[in-house]
Amino acid sequence: MKDGSRDGVRSQRGERMSKSSSTNAPPLILDIDDFKGDFSFDALFGNLVNELLPSFQEEDMDNAEGHGTIGANDVLPNGSLRLSSDAGKSAQGLVMPLFPEVDALLALFKDSCKELIELRTQIDARLNNLKKEVSVQDSKHRKTLAELEKGVDGLFGSFARLDSRISSVGQTAAKIGDHLQSADAQRETASQTIDLIKYLMEFNSSPGDLMELSPLFSDDSRVAEAASIAQKLRSFAEEDVGRKGIGVASATGNATASRGLEVAVANLQDYCNELENRLLSRFDAASQRRELSTMAECAKILSQFNRGSSAMQHYVATRPMFIDVEVMNADSRLVLGEQGSPASPSDVARGLSSLYKEITDTVRKESATIMAVFPSPNEVMSILVQRVLEQRVTALLDKLLQQPSLVNLPPMEEGGLLLYLRMLAVAYEKTQELARDLRTVGCGDLDVDGLTESLFSGHKEDYPEYERASLRQLYKAKMEELRAEGQLSESSGSGTIGRSKGASIVATSHQQISVTVVTEFVRWNEEAISRCSLFSSQPAILASNVKAVFTCLLDQVSQYITEGLERARDGLTEAAALRERFVLGTSVSRRVAAAAASAAEAAAAAGESSFRSFMVAVQRCASSVAIVQQYFANSISRLLLPVEGAHAASCEEMATAMASAEAAAYKGLQQCIDTVMAEVERLLSAEQKATDYRSPDDGIAPDHRPTNACTRVVAYLSRVLEASFTALEGLNKQAFLTELGNRLHKLLLNHWQKFTFNPSGGLRLKRDITEYGEFVRSFNAPSIDEKFELLGIMANVFIVAPESLSSLFEGTPSIRKDAQRFIELRDDYKSAKLASKLSSLWAA
Repeated sequence: MKDGSRDGVRSQRGERMSKSSSTNAPPLILDIDDFKGDFSFDALFGNLVNELLPSFQEEDMDNAEGHGTIGANDVLPNGSLRLSSDAGKSAQGLVMPLFPEVDALLALFKDSCKELIELRTQIDARLNNLKKEVSVQDSKHRKTLAELEKGVDGLFGSFARLDSRISSVGQTAAKIGDHLQSADAQRETASQTIDLIKYLMEFNSSPGDLMELSPLFSDDSRVAEAASIAQKLRSFAEEDVGRKGIGVASATGNATASRGLEVAVANLQDYCNELENRLLSRFDAASQRRELSTMAECAKILSQFNRGSSAMQHYVATRPMFIDVEVMNADSRLVLGEQGSPASPSDVARGLSSLYKEITDTVRKESATIMAVFPSPNEVMSILVQRVLEQRVTALLDKLLQQPSLVNLPPMEEGGLLLYLRMLAVAYEKTQELARDLRTVGCGDLDVDGLTESLFSGHKEDYPEYERASLRQLYKAKMEELRAEGQLSESSGSGTIGRSKGASIVATSHQQISVTVVTEFVRWNEEAISRCSLFSSQPAILASNVKAVFTCLLDQVSQYITEGLERARDGLTEAAALRERFVLGTSVSRRVAAAAASAAEAAAAAGESSFRSFMVAVQRCASSVAIVQQYFANSISRLLLPVEGAHAASCEEMATAMASAEAAAYKGLQQCIDTVMAEVERLLSAEQKATDYRSPDDGIAPDHRPTNACTRVVAYLSRVLEASFTALEGLNKQAFLTELGNRLHKLLLNHWQKFTFNPSGGLRLKRDITEYGEFVRSFNAPSIDEKFELLGIMANVFIVAPESLSSLFEGTPSIRKDAQRFIELRDDYKSAKLASKLSSLWAA
């Protein structure tokens, strides 16, 4: 029911309710449509009671104004209003109803409930009817769906049978199509075969007669087709001729056929040659005009002749860099410079870099053309790069690298073998870079690295021998240079100094061992090792070459420092000869003795100078060996480790090579000790006086200073051994000083045996021994310190009284023998009859 009609019904119902409140009107009738749509119980209830509530509200307002405020507690449970005590008195117990329409509302609600129950009964009846109708319709619907499902199943079955028949028909049609296609192919093949036989008969007409051929073979617009057919005919004819030639003893008809096909083969060969030449001419003309499309067309057709090799070879061979002589000359001028001016390796390196860059750019430009023209560009690039390396690069390398003879070496003034090796290294390295660049540009299946290696195979075959020969040549030239410098210095020194004091050393001072020279040897070797690494790709070959080159360095250093030590030893030997020359007897004149003393001083000076020179040589020898060892550890060992045993073998060779130098150094150090001891002996003989240890008993206080001889000896030793402290290190220094200390101890013992001692002289001797002991303490040799301490103890034999001698050796019985020799030097040895006393003492 619509909203307008509902409002009308509600208004009528309102009128009925208002009437029923005053008169007994019939009950309110509710409509089912009131509950349809957007039903609201609040709206229904409002429509029922709003007709009554307005009059109630107006009366309520009037009562409120007349009686004042009415609280919530003043309302009675039946809806009446409870009055106050004063009002109750005035009203005398009368109660006024609060809702006068309550009775009308109750009646309205009861009538509404009745009608609602009736409406519910009607609705329940309608629902039962609807359920029955729905059940009937559902039954009909299910029956219809079952019938439809049966129909669909039948339809699917029909479709399946139809699909099966369509598939069968399709397969049959495909088979028919295959048969038709095969038949068409056979027909096409038969047609082509007929045409080929016809063309073959044309070529089989007469030898050398190509005038009666079909227009196909002379039409320039159909060259590609003619080339294809000619190649097929030629292949067939050659195959047939070859097959028939095996069975020469076959039937006559076959022999006749073979002879006929041989004519066809010859004619086809002539035609193909003529066609190929014609296409090559057209290709050349298009190449000069840079018509890439025409070139590509010709190259595609020519690819049918020997897979296009003639076109590829022809294209590469006609490149300007292979046929222009001026290009070759320009290459030589760029790398080698102008004729008559020798080129240095650095100039050659710059020239090769420029030339190889130009070659790479040229190949890159040709690559663009080749990619656009040839069907197989990789094959053409392979031919082009191979031609570049084998012709252009090889021609340049032949001029640049002229392998010298190992018998007649090129002179050092012209660079020697080193110049050739440096040129070889530069050329090899730059050519390797060119190969990498060409591989980047593209070279097909060509083994660029292998081809590049083959360019240098002749040079690399004997490379180790050339490297060793070069090192020997460099060493020889260096030694000649040093000898020339030494001779020049010697002549200059002899002209100014003559053979005066120290002149013998001047000749050898400029031939001393030089660490700079050894460093130069190492630099040569390091450069050679870098070339070995460049030329040797296999670890085993590299290790072998490195070992051979390093052995050259060991030989050079060993020979150089050994000869240097021997030259230094010559100075020591010459000084020893000077000392021996001026040893005189006792019966000589004073003038002769003075001259001999002066000569001895000169010999001593020469000995001291030679001592210092040898110590410098030893120090430089040690530094040189350390440089070689450091070089081996830093650069050589890592190259030898990959090969088992190579490192150990090189270490053994290094020790063996230095053995000769060690032997020379040992001999020289022995000579140094002899020189020092000879000068100490000379000083003691010259400066030691008999009165030093046997001063007269004149009541003067004894002199507690060291003797003059002791002072001179200690000063000499301090001065001369300063060089050994600097030059020697470690165990070498300890061994040298220990030996020197032993020799000094023995020399002093023998020297003091020449004198007699009184007590004051014994005190002077003890002071000398203390001075010597303090000096040798700088040797840091405990055994030497102990010996000089025992000397100090033994010197007491000159100081104590004869009866106290036995107490001196109670704690040190090991020195009794030497002590007895000292006791015999007492000035009272005979007078005090110490011999018999000592005999009884030692026996006890």
